[in-house]
Amino acid sequence: MVDYAKLFSLRRTPQSESIPGTVPNTAGGHAFPVDDWTQLDRFLVLGSEGGSYYAGERALTRENAGAVLRCLAADGVRAVEAIVAVSEGGRAPKQDPAIFALALAAGAADLAVRRAALAALPRVCRTGTHLFRFAGAVDATRGWGRGLRRAVGRWYGERSVEALAYQAVKYRARYGWTHRDLLRLAHPETGEAERAALFDWICRGTLGEALPPLVHAFAAVQREGVNGATAAALVRSHGLPWEALPTELLASRAVNEALLDGMPVGAMVRQLGRLTAAGVLAPFSAGTARVVAALSDRERLLKARLHPMALLVALKTYASGRGERGRLAWEPVGAIVEALNAAFYTAFRAVEPTGRRLVLALDVSGSMGSGSVAGSSLTPREAAAAMALVTAATEESWQVVGFTAGARGRGTALTPLPFGPSMRLDAAVAATEGLPFGGTDCALPMLWALERGIPADAFVVYTDSETWAGEVHPVQALRTYRERTGIAAKLVVVGLVSNGFSIADPNDAGMLDVVGFDTAAPALIADFLR
Repeated sequence: MVDYAKLFSLRRTPQSESIPGTVPNTAGGHAFPVDDWTQLDRFLVLGSEGGSYYAGERALTRENAGAVLRCLAADGVRAVEAIVAVSEGGRAPKQDPAIFALALAAGAADLAVRRAALAALPRVCRTGTHLFRFAGAVDATRGWGRGLRRAVGRWYGERSVEALAYQAVKYRARYGWTHRDLLRLAHPETGEAERAALFDWICRGTLGEALPPLVHAFAAVQREGVNGATAAALVRSHGLPWEALPTELLASRAVNEALLDGMPVGAMVRQLGRLTAAGVLAPFSAGTARVVAALSDRERLLKARLHPMALLVALKTYASGRGERGRLAWEPVGAIVEALNAAFYTAFRAVEPTGRRLVLALDVSGSMGSGSVAGSSLTPREAAAAMALVTAATEESWQVVGFTAGARGRGTALTPLPFGPSMRLDAAVAATEGLPFGGTDCALPMLWALERGIPADAFVVYTDSETWAGEVHPVQALRTYRERTGIAAKLVVVGLVSNGFSIADPNDAGMLDVVGFDTAAPALIADFLR
């Protein structure tokens, strides 16, 4: 006789087989599909640049674009509000996904949605480079109608002349677009002499007397034969950004010292290697003290919308002593490395500890070592390590474990990881690289805790949800843990790839899916655990 209960179970099903509510994922396993609004949030924060281990960049982008379009069709105004919220809140490492989504909204069939998108243009596209990226996305998704031309014209007409001049000298050309191209498309009208002179200079190169002083300073520094001392004086007197200077002047120590004096904190973080190579940043130097002070200023970091990932990438690159491209090399200054490490935590929203007992489980499998998070140099595996440290630095009771291969490289297992708040970020990231990788079984944290009699209030799993290994689905393992321990344990899934899957059951109120590297994620997790 056949024992049908051994062939089909709702309590213990291999992850290679489906359970109610799941769909096949791209790894050969089964997971819960996320709704379009969740995928919209994932895309806005993580993007699809670089793709993932199982999905190429093009396929992942098309999948996410489909979700954006469905959200726009279902409630376009809500979708635009979500785009603005992520962008203005500094929640994403890059603006590109929000700009692309806004371009899709600007071409929506619903007039109210198009108007909302165009009204949001200056809020999402805050710099010239953002506007150029938007123009490229518009070319790929819709034509240049009158409403769109007027919206671009307002971008040039409503900000102050001084702010617009700064954009004109800092972001002169990007992605095949220039300010001249956009002004000729938009034809903005103005009755202000200074603004008209600025438009004339952008389009024709005319250096009129009515131009803002910054433009005259830019023209002066571009002249042949200008030396470092003269350029440094122009930088200090007019606030010229480094992008406005000829390449040959960027090797001058005097110029770099002048640039550092007024450099925005975001640009400072990106230029640490060059400033060190130029001798401006050295042990005990005034420049180093200025950088450390800036990185220690919470208000300044938050005001600059400096994303934690930008700080983590800067830490990884700066501590290596070499740029990712080119031949630039430097000797890292220890005080700056430590300041970057501390600033990473500062850039997240303040989180109150929950007092809960947490098992933090990192997916450090082979799939997590491929692709990138938000188009950065970080792999999902490195991002998982960094995100876990944020929670470990806040909470008092936690254990960090990693999904690894079992004995002799076979099967799956959990390996306790020596993570802690005293561990530097780059060291924690490096610690995940030498582990024996195997298939990912996201049910293991619950099974591991149950086998050892560990009383956990919540399991936080950092993963791409592309899982297939294991004899039981994670949600089934959690329910068994709850039944046998009497603890109403929760599951938080921190998604690190903008795909359409999650191991969290959307119909279980004790499970939550959040977007990794959303600056709001640690606080959201803490609120949910409470």
